[in-house]
Amino acid sequence: MSTVEQTPPTPGSGGPPSAPAPRGHGSGAVTGVAWTVLPYVASVVLAFLVGGLLIQAMGYSAVDALEAVLTSSFDSRFGMVETLHKWVPIVLCAYAFAIPLATGKFNIGAEGQLLLGATGGAAIGITFSDLPAVLLLPAMLVAGVLAGALWAGIAAVLLVRFRVNEVLSTVLLNFVSFRLIDWVATSVWPDAGAGHPATTPVGDGARLPLIGEAPGLHSGVLLVLALAVFIAVGMRFTPTGFEMRAVGDNPRASLINGVKTSRLAGAGLVIGGGAAGLAGAIDVAGVQGRMLEGMQSNFLILGIIVGLMARGSMLALPFIAFGIAVLEFGAGTMQLVASVPVEMVLVIEALILLFLLLSDIVRNRLRGAA
Repeated sequence: MSTVEQTPPTPGSGGPPSAPAPRGHGSGAVTGVAWTVLPYVASVVLAFLVGGLLIQAMGYSAVDALEAVLTSSFDSRFGMVETLHKWVPIVLCAYAFAIPLATGKFNIGAEGQLLLGATGGAAIGITFSDLPAVLLLPAMLVAGVLAGALWAGIAAVLLVRFRVNEVLSTVLLNFVSFRLIDWVATSVWPDAGAGHPATTPVGDGARLPLIGEAPGLHSGVLLVLALAVFIAVGMRFTPTGFEMRAVGDNPRASLINGVKTSRLAGAGLVIGGGAAGLAGAIDVAGVQGRMLEGMQSNFLILGIIVGLMARGSMLALPFIAFGIAVLEFGAGTMQLVASVPVEMVLVIEALILLFLLLSDIVRNRLRGAA
């Protein structure tokens, strides 16, 4: 039903005026875009201003530090390739958090799910290393997805069957995964010459093809781009995506209307775990060539930050993840150029999220005043 109130026709006018409705509709669309974009712009600007002040107060050059963070990804082919390689696990771990969040559940286990995906992928890549790439590589990636989904499935079963809080179960499963990969890396397929707990390398057929001249971009980036489009379309236009979003927005109303809320919540956790597992398998196949301890880096916290920043938009999520990947790659350059600790980038990322959350309060008060 239209919300535009039309003016009654005057005698002899020949009908109601038609111009006001389009103008009102266009103005509303522009206002909606402004309310969506401006908080992000303001949050980024404020975060860098505060971060710059902190860097200056620590005795470093804020200009040199921030310039290094923002430009190093674009200065060379190496910088862009490494940024995109970081983008892959960040965006997949963000999906691991954001998809369950659409159903109102919090998956804090992307770290363990990534490690299990890496372990599952490495197991296939090592055990069947003699297979041709056309068979081995897809099997390895599928194994990673299944391993991550099964690991998240434990939390899903505990949630649906026994009402165990998913935050508690996914966090605790992270610690179990640490012990599991330590056992695999030191007792099952150990590489004694690695100097660090790691498995032996996977077969050549389990490595992702590289794109372009050295340094090559692994083709997992293209796979994740296609997956991002699939997720955005699926969550927006399919009945299952609509039901998942409906459960997250109003679980009581969804239940009354016949939606199986608990099953959808469990499915969201499993799908998110599969995304994190794929991140682990791609990291093995495209970057590391093996499973090793510590490969999860800080992708869990970055995925949560990106998922919260996206605020339910699966379309915006990959772009936000790319911005975070730029900051993450720039952190190392910042430390080399300006001697600023790399942890300062995490502070800036946290400030962006903080200001973005505060913008919701400001926006609601402005709308209330209007």
